[in-house]
Amino acid sequence: MARAYRGPRRMLLCVDDSSAILEYERSLFEMSGYIVVTAEYAGDGLRLATNHQFDAVLLDYNMPEMNGHQLALEIRRIRPETPVIIFSGAEIPEETHRLVDAVVQKSEAIRELLPTVERLWERLD
Repeated sequence: MARAYRGPRRMLLCVDDSSAILEYERSLFEMSGYIVVTAEYAGDGLRLATNHQFDAVLLDYNMPEMNGHQLALEIRRIRPETPVIIFSGAEIPEETHRLVDAVVQKSEAIRELLPTVERLWERLD
């Protein structure tokens, strides 16, 4: 079971075209004390990232409107200070690895997702 986050309430944006993955992310991070906002479409995620300040953004790589790399580029352009994490089952190109702050494979979610996000925030504090 995830441990409760005890610092200031962090707000995380999760963008994935799978509602099941979004529900998993919401459950994992809310149970750990985070505020979670979700979007099933890349365009909706971009609008949310443009209009609101998030402590981090968690993106799928393979999405229909635009892929995670394209979305990460736009978020970097609009909010360069916001950490971006790719959370995907796909093979991630090296170019995308260089663009984002972290990559977590969906197959490693149980062991790696929450700790990766927390380590990223610790580095930024």
